[in-house]
Amino acid sequence: MQKILIIKPSSLGDIIHSLPVLNSLNECFPEAEIHWLIARNFAPLLEEHPMIKRLWIIDKDRWKDPLNLFSTMRDLWGLGKELKKEEFQIVIDLQGLLRSGIIAFFTESPLRIGFKEARELSYIFYTHRVEGGRDIHAVERYLKVLSVLDCPVKEIVFPLPVRKLSEDKEYYEFLRGEYAVIAPGARWDTKIWPAERFAFIARRLPFKSIIIGSRDDIPISEKIVRSSDGRAISLSGKTDLKELVEIIRKARFVLCNDSGPAHIGAALGVPVFAIFGPTSPIRTGPYGKNVFVFRSEVECAPCFRKRCKSILCMESISEGYVWSKIRDYLNL
Repeated sequence: MQKILIIKPSSLGDIIHSLPVLNSLNECFPEAEIHWLIARNFAPLLEEHPMIKRLWIIDKDRWKDPLNLFSTMRDLWGLGKELKKEEFQIVIDLQGLLRSGIIAFFTESPLRIGFKEARELSYIFYTHRVEGGRDIHAVERYLKVLSVLDCPVKEIVFPLPVRKLSEDKEYYEFLRGEYAVIAPGARWDTKIWPAERFAFIARRLPFKSIIIGSRDDIPISEKIVRSSDGRAISLSGKTDLKELVEIIRKARFVLCNDSGPAHIGAALGVPVFAIFGPTSPIRTGPYGKNVFVFRSEVECAPCFRKRCKSILCMESISEGYVWSKIRDYLNL
């Protein structure tokens, strides 16, 4: 039995962008066991995936703490020993960092594939290096690793398994009928569009909006709810990743910043209206046919800064302009 390991622990958008590699591997090697190494907080996204035999879950966030250096090295060594026992014939490192390169090396697989331009010298741990390029979208870049395996990409597919939502959940009643999904959060403060502008859109829609996010997004979600004239409800901090996917799957569209929900929506074929300021959608934006990206015209964008005094790039994208595009899409 052939065994394949995909190393892609994070982040949410990157994992979504890696799914076409999983789909193509499943088509090219239908009898193979495919394993995936993933960070603990993203594991629910791929749990019980029909194409994945086993998830290897790591505590990536704990490993990043310098105070945990010795325990991290011990964990890596132990993980390497367990991975070696699996005797993987193929290991694909899509993360391309020192830690992921070391993990690939520890497997002692005869075929370890990664990118020539991988960071932190991780490329020294690969047996085969692919030139991914930096001016193409991540989805297309990741798929280049399949060239080593003579595995053709017949179609770019994002295999996200369907999960049934429990009717016992307090939010289930809100999912009946039509609704929009608003995801106002982002990992960087500079990527967040003002709350009142999301509320401006919610007030004008002919159906309700469901606001999603983590616990950290509760304050901005509550601001939107208060300004929505009763047209929005917040589920921020109340759903896990599996539920988040299903809520997005059934939505009319997703309105969001440059964040994970944008990638989930695009992968599911749900129309996505994404607002970009300090970042660029060219390499890591939502990938799909029904994606509408709003970009700032200010000279300093994209700057890729996590902190900024003015955040002019986000503030310059008007709610009226965004609404006009959504209105046209809805034929209102």
